[in-house]
Amino acid sequence: MKRILSLIFLLSLALPAFAQPDSTASIPQKEFHISATAWSRGEVREGALSYDSGEEDYAVFIMSNAVLNLSYRYKGLEIHLSPKYFGVWGAKTNGSMAVEEAWFGLRDKSGLFFRLGRQKVSYDDQRIIGANDWVMASNKHDMLLAGLERGRHKLHVMLAFNQNDVNTEGGIIYLDGGQPYKAMENVWYHVDPIKQLGASALFMNVCMQDPTSPTENVTHQQQLYGAFLDWHPRNLSVQASYYRQSGHDEHDMAIKAWMASGEAVWQITPKWRVNTGYFHMSGDESFFVPENGTIGLILKKEVHGFNPIFGSHHQFYGAMDFFYVTTYYGGNTPGLQDFHTGLQWKPIQKLSLETEYHFLATSVAIKDASKVLGHELELSASWQLLPDMSLQAGYSFMQGTDTMIRLKRARDENRLHWGWLMLVVTPEFFSTRK
Repeated sequence: MKRILSLIFLLSLALPAFAQPDSTASIPQKEFHISATAWSRGEVREGALSYDSGEEDYAVFIMSNAVLNLSYRYKGLEIHLSPKYFGVWGAKTNGSMAVEEAWFGLRDKSGLFFRLGRQKVSYDDQRIIGANDWVMASNKHDMLLAGLERGRHKLHVMLAFNQNDVNTEGGIIYLDGGQPYKAMENVWYHVDPIKQLGASALFMNVCMQDPTSPTENVTHQQQLYGAFLDWHPRNLSVQASYYRQSGHDEHDMAIKAWMASGEAVWQITPKWRVNTGYFHMSGDESFFVPENGTIGLILKKEVHGFNPIFGSHHQFYGAMDFFYVTTYYGGNTPGLQDFHTGLQWKPIQKLSLETEYHFLATSVAIKDASKVLGHELELSASWQLLPDMSLQAGYSFMQGTDTMIRLKRARDENRLHWGWLMLVVTPEFFSTRK
């Protein structure tokens, strides 16, 4: 880790050398904005979302989320605060208050900037690093974000170090903290070589604390590295990505995992759009799940299941969140293959109707079972009631297979339904710019 930190530190020191004055750049003298994002969503679920669901796998509930956004800029100084309330209606805890974002920083006319504090960040298609705003507890990081954005080039460096408390007697022990990692160092570089093409490279080093040594500072490091391409000529958009994971997990087990994806979107007319894509995420070899009422053990020497880590999982692996949101029995993963295609229709400007189909399968072979997990069909609609208010709804159905029942230990593959209705408001209360 010391070598990585030293490299990033030297890189950050070198940034000013590449930043030449930009006569076209302009930073307003003073800005202040107050806005909010609030939603309430009712859901009806029928079908097991996780293993060992028991006899009852039916749920009806309503949840709410409200975030107040305060932003201030003055001569390059930036401050952003976002207090947040979230909870399920009628819960004994009466919901929770949290801080969604709380950071300050500086931004120079040359494109150099830094931010320090709690932040939500999203990169590329958000598969690896995303805000994940669909859930009540979205992704955020306590970190230093520094970089240079100039012309067609963007370079960001992220540094995080987490702790439960001041730990005056416990050193730097970190278990059961607010983040799933002890420390993180990321470097992201993006370039637009031509107007229709964008390319990004990402390197991530994540330090995890060993849970088998709760009183000792035993940590292990894992790496993720890869690239993302986005080509959008005229009314066509094509995206592709490839990432690999290496290093060791929190149990000091070697990681050898990978994923690849491809996506194409064609805007046929202003009212019609079609999309199709495929992704493959590697899985643990010799994956198996014992039958209900039995136990089983398997010797695992390496981790081959890809972990999308800090991504916005809900938007990729089927709207019902069976994969990479909830886990498989035993915690391992057989990986995932997803072929999907969809259609969007906008009959009028304020109304959007969409349908999406997913064919889902495991990456690795399952003993005495097929790789096919099932077929998922999704219907959704969005109606812009007011400039700052929209009504959204969706229904999803999955026809699972015997493999799906086995992996999730669900009771009935024919009862996997999910419906939801959500009202979203995004008012801007105050905005000034001098």
